[in-house]
Amino acid sequence: MPSVYHHPIVVDESAIDRMGHVNNLRYLAWIIDAAVAHSDVQGWSGDDHDRIGSGWVVRSHQIRYLQPAFAGEALRVVTWIASAKSARCLRRYKIVRPTDRAILASAETEWAYVSFATGAPIRVPREVIGAFDIVADDPDPFAEVDEARRAAG
Repeated sequence: MPSVYHHPIVVDESAIDRMGHVNNLRYLAWIIDAAVAHSDVQGWSGDDHDRIGSGWVVRSHQIRYLQPAFAGEALRVVTWIASAKSARCLRRYKIVRPTDRAILASAETEWAYVSFATGAPIRVPREVIGAFDIVADDPDPFAEVDEARRAAG
């Protein structure tokens, strides 16, 4: 189970805006997709949260756009849990283009854990937060790519 999750993306033509690059809202969709995929890989799908009657909602997003992305590019959203407290966690992301090692965006989301019945924040169950490692320092977003290249020879 990965502490740092790498979520692959190929930029579809439908993601392109009037400026000829990826629309900012796509970055938001990508980070949410990556967070959900990481949770699924760690054993906590939406169905699992439905079963226990609680799950995550977004409190805030912060995205810093650094470079544009274009149709056809293969990207990765690299994500990890940076901190967790009682009923909250902070998840960080880097959207990268491995071909030139460019960091296109960095982001973070504060997630709150809530009861589905009441919508009120509740303490994250041990089995949920225990499925994730806390990665306090920013990891190298290209480590997995470099490792794959070394393995390929």
